[in-house]
Amino acid sequence: MKTVLITGTSSGYGRETALHFHSQGWNVIATMRTPRPGDFPESDRFRVVALDVTEPESIAAAFESAGPIDALVNNAGIPSMGVFEGTPMARVREVFETNTFGVMAMTQAVLPQFRERGSGVVVNVTSSVVLGHMPLTAVYKASKMAIEGFTSSLALELAPFGVRAKTVQPGACLTTNFAARATNGASLEELVPAPYAEFTKKAMGSAMSGDVFTKESDVAETVWRAVYDTTGRLRFPAGPDAVALDQAK
Repeated sequence: MKTVLITGTSSGYGRETALHFHSQGWNVIATMRTPRPGDFPESDRFRVVALDVTEPESIAAAFESAGPIDALVNNAGIPSMGVFEGTPMARVREVFETNTFGVMAMTQAVLPQFRERGSGVVVNVTSSVVLGHMPLTAVYKASKMAIEGFTSSLALELAPFGVRAKTVQPGACLTTNFAARATNGASLEELVPAPYAEFTKKAMGSAMSGDVFTKESDVAETVWRAVYDTTGRLRFPAGPDAVALDQAK
């Protein structure tokens, strides 16, 4: 029976992905900063483990607790929206610590066991912002583009050892708490310098004018496909809006 470790499973895509893998018969190590076991089914194939991907000691402890795994899904991330001029550099560093350096740290920690065994797959969840030109996401997009580049090179390094690396690019989802977390609890208007107010209003109106959006299940199913893919494919858009952006490139 295979085992997957998934980061950022407290809600949204991560939670749905953990439930999907469990429903398909996998052992699931669901990780989050503050464990909430009661949010998941009671099962000897499902464990909730504390993990902060920005803390080396926490990463080491999580992998020790998990034991051997067959797949790592790096889903934990911090969303960010706003005009770059009005974004404090402390917030920029916070986003990169989780979205970029946290993914790299988790990946580096798992590679020895994958390489020595000659099998394993790393799936890094990025975003459909990497597929198009989207305003108000400069920091978030930069953190995710970094992982796209990281993964493409990593896949080449790991191929000789039978280890695979993929990215999944979710579209916009209306049923997650992305927007609230993206502004760190503040309204977007509070974060926008006055000269950018009109631009921001138009950009937000355009962003919400689409008629197709991504569901959590779209992402879970796409991660599942990426884990099983052996064709050498690197990137997997998830959700109809992400697929449309990918096809328009």
